[in-house]
Amino acid sequence: MNSSNLPTVSVVVIAYNDAGLVGEAVSSALAQGPVVTEVIAVNDASSDGTARVLDELAAVHPRLKVVHRTENSGGCGTPRNDGIAAASGRYVLFLDSDDILPPGAADALVRTAEEHRAPVTVGAAVRRELPLHHDVPWMPGLHTPGEVIERPVDRPELVRDTLCVNKLYARAFLQEHGLRFPDGRFIYEDFVFTARVLAAAPRIAVTGDLVYVWHVRRSAAQVSISLDRKDVGNWRSRIEAHRTAARILAEASPVLGSACRVKFLEYDLRMYLRELGRDPEYQAAWWTLTREYVDTFPEADIEAAAAHARWIVSLLRATVTPPADIERLTRLAAEPPRLLPPYVTGPTGAPVWSEELPVELVGLTGLPVGELPVTVDAEPAGRAAVRIRVHDLYGRLAEAGPVTAQLSFVPRAGGAPVLAQPVELHPDSGGGWGAVLPFRLADLAVTGRRQGLRRMQAWNVGVGVRCADGSSVFTSLRPQGRLLRRRALPSSRYGVLLAQPYRTGAGALALRLAPGAEGALYLVRNRLDRARAARGAD
Repeated sequence: MNSSNLPTVSVVVIAYNDAGLVGEAVSSALAQGPVVTEVIAVNDASSDGTARVLDELAAVHPRLKVVHRTENSGGCGTPRNDGIAAASGRYVLFLDSDDILPPGAADALVRTAEEHRAPVTVGAAVRRELPLHHDVPWMPGLHTPGEVIERPVDRPELVRDTLCVNKLYARAFLQEHGLRFPDGRFIYEDFVFTARVLAAAPRIAVTGDLVYVWHVRRSAAQVSISLDRKDVGNWRSRIEAHRTAARILAEASPVLGSACRVKFLEYDLRMYLRELGRDPEYQAAWWTLTREYVDTFPEADIEAAAAHARWIVSLLRATVTPPADIERLTRLAAEPPRLLPPYVTGPTGAPVWSEELPVELVGLTGLPVGELPVTVDAEPAGRAAVRIRVHDLYGRLAEAGPVTAQLSFVPRAGGAPVLAQPVELHPDSGGGWGAVLPFRLADLAVTGRRQGLRRMQAWNVGVGVRCADGSSVFTSLRPQGRLLRRRALPSSRYGVLLAQPYRTGAGALALRLAPGAEGALYLVRNRLDRARAARGAD
């Protein structure tokens, strides 16, 4: 079956005050070929030039239909519902005005849907960090290409994929079950829509093709709803959307409802906690909202969550206000989790959070070594090495017997890690272990070029610790001292290699490398652009 004989797709594009970007989104949908019978662009009463851009495109492209709303809906749900109502294709695909469909996305989704007679088909999506074009896979490993899920209850973990835009929907399926988005100003409307879809128990087919590119513009003057977390209202909206989704799923299947609540503890809660910031007023409001919501969870769902999430819940329950060491808690919420010193024991010898807040860290002594929230500090040791210190954790690492440490450079855009040579660890006077780990930035830059990283390369820097008992643990590095200084290094290959170590939002070490004069200039310009955008946002 060639593309011209495939059943047709209606692509629904929603736009509000996005005149500068909506044309690229619409063009990416039109470029899908004859499988897309129509692109329905819903202009949500924009006050800029969005209406003009869409009308001009429609005058040139007969497949583009424009719906102009006379009143702004306040959210994304109502314009998507308008698009569903206007659609005539057998299938419906959603696209936001600041994102794009990669070539062949609609074709791949339809072929998979038809092959497996699936009302819902899902494909791969990436979060593309702009302007650097770093692609971060969305929910990697959740879906297996070629897989067909007969009932969502057979794969409860599907509740973790809350995107509506990486999926193709049979329009008859949407109509049969009355599946629509929440109307009006309802943030995180896709949580509710995807819950309604799963509750309808469709067969779901999976294609391995990339079907959606989600553009992330963190330095934009007006960031997307999901990134606009400057006040606690965003978190309140997320909780309410999650509460609604969990109720819908629980009514359809207790198993799906439970999986949804566990997902909140392991994903949503930890994501917002590690970005909590330093504003005491925000922290207090966030803490109160979160305590109140988590108190509604069945105990069985809390017990089903990972140990690190359970400890966070225990701390929430233990105090009505954020603890003084809140930053330490944000590091426990990071990925991978890190429990920073001090390591305190209670009267019975059990691990507890702190002397001020002696909440027992239940289950820590039984965790496999690979799941321990180990902390490793790093400081400079010359131009081409770091000195690390591996902290013990209530004697658990000492039991395993750390032997070697190995630096790992993981491309932030996704891809295979680059491993340095393992180095022997030695016990230190503080009860931990230390080593000096050399690395060659020029060699790393060459490898990055081979992997397609051109003008600027971004790497997460981690370390793997191998133990005498055969176990191992991998974690990120906590930068110390003058490790974050930018350096311009002479290079026989590139002339100059600019290295910019930096601390991520989760407090871990990362590294930007800019090979050659062009790369260094690009990095400097990008930094200036971010600074200007930040001043403009203020």
